[in-house]
Amino acid sequence: MAEHNDFGNLAEKLAADYLTGKNYKILVRNFRYQRAEIDIVAEFEDLIVVVEVKARGTDLFMEPQEAVTKKKIKAIVLCADHFMKDRNLDKEVRFDIIAVLPDSAGKLQITHIEDAFQSFDAN
Repeated sequence: MAEHNDFGNLAEKLAADYLTGKNYKILVRNFRYQRAEIDIVAEFEDLIVVVEVKARGTDLFMEPQEAVTKKKIKAIVLCADHFMKDRNLDKEVRFDIIAVLPDSAGKLQITHIEDAFQSFDAN
């Protein structure tokens, strides 16, 4: 497996552990629909939380969350809609991003951005 895949898998595991520690219930990881994928679907209080995990080895060029493009957001929203219909869930959905980035000592740090797609215009 490529090294970047290993790093991505590690970041997703750290994100899932982080969420579990904050009392989120992980429903599924790596949910796929058509060509889209949701990294983590969790339940928190009375919400379904769809989480995109973005990891980078450095923020020299951009912050990890800046890599979530409009095209990626549309795909995640479509995938989440399918997940909700497939599971017959009628709850509010929130879209979060968890950015994983090493600090100056190389320790991976998590930034949790809640309601990250709030200002997104799908049109």
